[in-house]
Amino acid sequence: MNTAPLYIGYFKSLIESQVLQQHILECLSNSPDISSLEDLYPKFPVAEKEFSSDWDFIQNKIYQGYVAIQYGHQSILCILVNAASSNGRNVTNPEVEFTVEGPKEAFVESLDINLNLIRKRVPSPDLRIKEYTVGSLGKSRVAICYLEGLTNKQYVQTFTQRIEDVQFDQITDSSLLQQMIEDNSNSIFPQSIGTERPDYVAWALSSGQICAMKDGSPSAFFAPVNLWQFFITYEDYYLPWIIASLLRLIRMCSVLFSVFASSFYVAVMTYHGQSISNVFLPTIVSSRINVPFPPIVEVIIMELVIELLREAGARLPTKIGQTIGIVGGIVLGTAAVEAALTSNFLLIIVALSALASFTTPIFRMSATIRILRFPFIIAAQIWGLLGIFICTIALVAHLLRLTSLGMPYLVPFYPFRTSDLYDTVIRPPYSKFHHRLSFLRTLNPTRFDKKNANAKRDIDD
Repeated sequence: MNTAPLYIGYFKSLIESQVLQQHILECLSNSPDISSLEDLYPKFPVAEKEFSSDWDFIQNKIYQGYVAIQYGHQSILCILVNAASSNGRNVTNPEVEFTVEGPKEAFVESLDINLNLIRKRVPSPDLRIKEYTVGSLGKSRVAICYLEGLTNKQYVQTFTQRIEDVQFDQITDSSLLQQMIEDNSNSIFPQSIGTERPDYVAWALSSGQICAMKDGSPSAFFAPVNLWQFFITYEDYYLPWIIASLLRLIRMCSVLFSVFASSFYVAVMTYHGQSISNVFLPTIVSSRINVPFPPIVEVIIMELVIELLREAGARLPTKIGQTIGIVGGIVLGTAAVEAALTSNFLLIIVALSALASFTTPIFRMSATIRILRFPFIIAAQIWGLLGIFICTIALVAHLLRLTSLGMPYLVPFYPFRTSDLYDTVIRPPYSKFHHRLSFLRTLNPTRFDKKNANAKRDIDD
């Protein structure tokens, strides 16, 4: 007979009531002669269960959906049985990184489901997953994934150390954690890539990078990365290499146009009017003849209008946001030209510049490109083309000092590595992917045997 009562502790909103009734309470009711927790432990038909006498650990487990069972009020030893509720969003299509080619699965808010999506794509015994508890108040579960024997140990040590050193009360999303562990948190350039696609994470792991995911967040992020990876979408690897390379070139040229177009307009119209071709001069003069503002005011007004439309479309519901973006752009653009607040020529430049910034596949880098335009515009107003040159030098100097987990941000162009140029601007055919990128310093730099890469064999009947 029981010599002491059993105490059961749990949060009703965090557990599965069916598991509590069928696997825990029923087991207890069928075991009236239990005299210790050691006798009770093997009777629970649940895989995830453990002993603990650490009150902080027990408390954290209860917050995660575990049921704590204590034998008598004098003992602090508890059995922790996992009865966490599995209610949540099902795996759906990616919403931000939608693709025509490739898998249509995206991460969800459950860390266990996300890890399952990773394991399904990387069925390797070398896959290592380490879990940590981050946050003094929220006690968030964070998982770090990498491939043992492939990923550089120094990167793994740096990454895990920064996760362990995070000092914050509540981590609500992986994007917060992403900012906290980056090398330079004062830079507008992101030093890790966030994604909602498990296939992209699987490719990053096989390349020798490290991934981190947080429970409750539908995205993951990986590092180290360089600048050029922010202009690569994983859909490039599903398309023929010639088409994918052309799309990469379009994205990179679009970024340059988005950053420099408005500032060049200000510089030329303010200081370098003589450089305008005679072919375009009558058109530009006629479009600005009734505009009362100088070019800098004209450009700032249009850039702010574009940003207002972009923010309004992003914050409103989907259908209303699309309507605001289309109708607002047409109405405001037409009204601004008819009211002589801006010229037709500048309206085209600003619209193309905004469209060009949308080609950047990573949202954080897209936001960076949007912000970069304004210092270039101001520098062009002060010093003309010389100001654009000075601003470019300052930008390059900042990028030269930037690192990601200690890896140079501009690699393979600085430091220059010829062998790593094959998957930057151009996406080569897969027969050229026989070695991994050397700047990741992987322990196994070879993907496959180069000699057999182009060997295509026909089997006779």
